[in-house]
Amino acid sequence: MLEQPRRLSNGYKQYDARHLVRLLQIRRLRELGVPLAQMESVGSSGESPRAALLSIDADLAASIERLQRARAEIRAILEGSTATDVPSGFEHLADRLSTPARSLMLVYSQLYDEAAMDDLKTMVEAEPEAANAEFDALPTEADEATRQRLAEAFSPQLSELLGTYDWLSDPTGRMPMGEAVTRDTFLHTIVEVYNEAQLDVLVRASALATAPKNTPAAPSTVPSPMQITEGDSDDRPS
Repeated sequence: MLEQPRRLSNGYKQYDARHLVRLLQIRRLRELGVPLAQMESVGSSGESPRAALLSIDADLAASIERLQRARAEIRAILEGSTATDVPSGFEHLADRLSTPARSLMLVYSQLYDEAAMDDLKTMVEAEPEAANAEFDALPTEADEATRQRLAEAFSPQLSELLGTYDWLSDPTGRMPMGEAVTRDTFLHTIVEVYNEAQLDVLVRASALATAPKNTPAAPSTVPSPMQITEGDSDDRPS
C-alpha cells in the first residue's frame, strides 16, 4: 500500500517523509479496525474519501450488531432461557421439537435460505403436538396398522402445507448450496435421526399428501424439509 520509493545509485530504496506519513495512516486505520483490504480505498494523499469511510463504517456497524446479538444469545444460554441445538429464531420452539427434529432444523438452516426457514418456523408453530409425540416415540418394530394410522394422520396437514407453500414441492430456488449437496445432506441426515418405522411413516404420509384422488403418488425428485420419497428410506446406512 506504500508508494514505490526511488532507488539510490547503490540500489537501496530511499523512503521519504510521505512514506512515513502513509505508514502511520495505515497503522491508524488498523487501530480503528479497518480491514487491510479496504485501506487502499482511503487514499495515500492524506485525504479521506467520504464514500469509502462510510462503507467501512457500515461494515463495522454490522459487525458490532452481529457481536451484540451473539452476546445476547450467550447470556440467554447461560441463564437457561434458550437452547443451543436449534437455529436462531427457533428458541421459543425448542420444547416442541424432539431431539431428531432439532437436529434437522439445524441442518436445514444450512441448506435452505432465510425465507424458507421463516416458513418452517411458522409450520412448526402450527403443528399438532399429540400426533408428533406418538411419532417421536414410535419404535422400530411398530406394526403395519400403527404406521398407516400415523401416516393418514399426518397427510392432511402435509397436503395443506404443500398447497400453502409452493416451494415445498420444488425447493430448488431456496437452496443456496445447490441441489446435489442439499439432497445428499438431507438424505444422510434424515435416515440417521429417524428409525425405520418413522421413515416408513414419512414415506407413506408424503405419498398420500402428494397423490391426486384415485391416482398413485409420484415421488418428488428433490427433497424438501417436509417430504421424503419412496426410495430415500432405502438409503439408510446399515
